[in-house]
Amino acid sequence: MTTRADGRFIETRLKDLNLQRGNQQVLHGVNWTVRPGERWVLAGANGAGKTQLLKVLAGSVWPTPDGADVRQYRWRGEAWHTPQELMAEIAYLGPERQDKYERYGWNYPVEQVVGTGIHRTDIPLEPLDANARRRVAALLRQLRIAPLAARRFLTLSYGERRLVLLARALAARPRLLLLDELLNGLDTLNRARALRWLESTAGTARPWVLSVHRTEDVPAAATHVLILDQGRVGYRGARRRAPLQRWLSAGVQGGGAVPPSRRSRSFGAVWVELQGADVHLDEHVALRNLTFAVRAGECWVVHGRNGSGKTTLLRTLYGDYGVAVGGRIVRRGVEPGVPLETFRRRVALVAPHLQADHPLHLSVAEAVQSGRYASIGLNDAPSRADVAAARRAMREFDVLPYAKRTLRELSYGQLRRVLFARAWVARPGLLLLDEPFAGLDPPTQKALQSRIERRVADGAAVVIVVHRRGEWPQCATHELHLADGALRYAGPVRLSRG
Repeated sequence: MTTRADGRFIETRLKDLNLQRGNQQVLHGVNWTVRPGERWVLAGANGAGKTQLLKVLAGSVWPTPDGADVRQYRWRGEAWHTPQELMAEIAYLGPERQDKYERYGWNYPVEQVVGTGIHRTDIPLEPLDANARRRVAALLRQLRIAPLAARRFLTLSYGERRLVLLARALAARPRLLLLDELLNGLDTLNRARALRWLESTAGTARPWVLSVHRTEDVPAAATHVLILDQGRVGYRGARRRAPLQRWLSAGVQGGGAVPPSRRSRSFGAVWVELQGADVHLDEHVALRNLTFAVRAGECWVVHGRNGSGKTTLLRTLYGDYGVAVGGRIVRRGVEPGVPLETFRRRVALVAPHLQADHPLHLSVAEAVQSGRYASIGLNDAPSRADVAAARRAMREFDVLPYAKRTLRELSYGQLRRVLFARAWVARPGLLLLDEPFAGLDPPTQKALQSRIERRVADGAAVVIVVHRRGEWPQCATHELHLADGALRYAGPVRLSRG
């Protein structure tokens, strides 16, 4: 039986901790202790300060100096007032770690990625010896993702990458584990794998903190809950007494049966069409023989397990990936001699990889203005029309107060709203939305769903990737089910779906 006094693991104390990013006060007087043997759930709305609090614990963000020692770390009978000496013993897994591989093109085999956790490096610097390979294989088996070992990281789905990076974090044998929205973007099977691992930690001494947005993501193994309310502690204590129902929701219930009037109406011109299309990523065949068309006024919901090819499909429609010889893709307005950028400027793309592509020093206004040109950042000074259009889009998505802040200062949910504003700034006719609600609290998700539905009512076409049935827009007209890169169904929404 392990105890809280287990010196093998780190105890962390925060006392009257404040944090300011730019001109924004993010955390206010936080008092919190995480002891060995405790497993904490961290909850709160988007922008409440959850990610920044985890980064303060991890040592990657420094609290606002106020002349006092606001952090204390105890390990192996010694105490430190900064995490500098212990950072290698603390594992932090969040969206930014995942985005880093996309940003720098780190496309190593999964076995090597997990192995970097053993050596505590970003990239592989030396071959894995036999003991390290056995350790990596055991972790992949534990998380039930052993078949991914030889795959290259960037050919994996978003959810598969998340589990691989969990294995990497565990390979370091951390003394404190910080998990920022671990369950985001996971399909039913991979979510069950992650929850199974979390449940397996019951009774162990390694402390962990897991941030969540939904009640069904709270593991039974959790012992304590910290709730942040606009940067202040709203609750801190045992899970059994935590007012989680007031702060979390099981999800925004959209979807449901599509009204017959919408299903039977006629749709407009084709925006994009695939004909017998195969798509290859490195040596991996990601999509096989896809044929379907998206027309104005249609809302297509794309679903399937992690790794089925959903993200690859959206990026192919947008033009990031090409179709193999023998297949064809037709895009509205793109004829021989017409650049692809002409199409992209009329298309909205919201996807997790865009959060990695945008330099974090950009201001919110600059990021939104770049949507007018389908570019990452601006090549020239914005015109008056660019500035005016960006202000309208920022106001529509409630990010105008952040206009001068850098992307680095935003929470994950705030940054997602910025990407929506960027996508909407040119009033696009085709919306490509890849897991747009991942990491969002229920009120934000509901607001974004209503904006999507308004654009469809105005005649726009939508292709949206989701995992949860409750995230389907009410305006869904068609669905596309992918399995192992192949179509299992493509057609009108089946009313019998639950």
